[in-house]
Amino acid sequence: MYIIVTGACGFIGANLVKGLNRRGIDRIIAVDNLSRADKFKNLVNCEVADYLDKQEFLDLVEDGYFDGSVEAVLHQGACSDTMESDGRYMMMNNYRYSSTLLDFCLDQEIPFLYASSASVYGSGKRFEEIRSCEAPLNVYGYSKFLFDQRVRQRLQDAVSPVVGLRYFNVYGPCEQHKQRMASVAFHLYNQFRTDGRVKLFEGCDGYSDGEQCRDFVYIDDVVKVNLHFLDQRCSGIFNLGTGRAEPFNAVAHAIVNACRVAAGDAPLSLVEQKRQGLIEYVAFPEALKGKYQSFTQADLSNLRAAGYRGEFATVEQGVGQYVKHLSNI
Repeated sequence: MYIIVTGACGFIGANLVKGLNRRGIDRIIAVDNLSRADKFKNLVNCEVADYLDKQEFLDLVEDGYFDGSVEAVLHQGACSDTMESDGRYMMMNNYRYSSTLLDFCLDQEIPFLYASSASVYGSGKRFEEIRSCEAPLNVYGYSKFLFDQRVRQRLQDAVSPVVGLRYFNVYGPCEQHKQRMASVAFHLYNQFRTDGRVKLFEGCDGYSDGEQCRDFVYIDDVVKVNLHFLDQRCSGIFNLGTGRAEPFNAVAHAIVNACRVAAGDAPLSLVEQKRQGLIEYVAFPEALKGKYQSFTQADLSNLRAAGYRGEFATVEQGVGQYVKHLSNI
C-alpha cells in the first residue's frame, strides 16, 4: 500500500514527504509537474517509492491502475499563483484535478487530505469555515472555494475521511522555487542579505505602514496538523493558521534581528531598525489593489474541536528557525 503525495516537489508537499519519512514511511508515490525542474531539489534528501508526472498519474488513476493499492492521498498539487490571470488553467489545475482525486478516494474508501486556502475569505474580517464568510478576491481563491463547496456536497455520503486544510500564510524551508509567490519571510531575508535592509508596503485599507496583519504559520506546524488528520478518522474543512494576526513589521523585525544575531550583532527594537533605515516602505502596488488581504486570522475553534492540541510557533520563533536554515543552505 502506498501514500500518494501530490505537489510532492513543492513547498508543503516536500515537507510532508519529509514528515512521513521521519515516521519511517517511504512507500510514497511522489506526484508533481517538473516543468520547473529546480523543484526536484526539495526531494533530494527524501525517500520515495516512485515519482510520477501529474498527467501520467491522472491517466493511471482514471484507468484503475491504483485501485486497491493506496492507503491515503495527501493532495497538495495546485497552481498557487494568486496573480495568475488564466482562469481556465487555474480551474483545470486546482478544481478539476482535485475533483478527480476526491472521486477516486471516495470510491476506494481511503483518506483524502487536501490543501485549501485562506484566500477563500477574501477581504472579510471573520475567518470561520462557513459559507457566509467566504468571498474570494481572485480566481485562485475562487478555485479553492469552489472545490470546498464540492467537498461539502460529497461529505454527506462519504464513508472515508475527507479533510480540507485552509492554509494561512505558510513560510519555511523548501519554498525557494516559488519565486514571487514565496513567503514574505523568504523575500525579506534575501533583501537583507543583499541590500542590508528590507522593504514593506506602505499603509493601505486603513493600516499604517507595515501594519497590515496576516496569520503567519511555520511549515513545521503545517506538517504536524496534516499528520494529525492522517491519524484520525474525521472529516471536514479546517483553518490551519496560528490563530494570531501579526503585522508585516513583526516579520521584518524578526528577520533583521535573526540576521544580525547570526552575524554577531545585537538585536534592535523595531523603532531603532526604522531609524537606522533597516526597514523601508514602498508604494502599495496598483495591481494588488482590491485583491489584497490586509488582515487574516484563523479561527481555530473547529481545529481544536477535532482534537488538535499542538501549540503554534510565533513569528519570532518560526523566523528564527527559518533564518538558521537559510543561513546554512
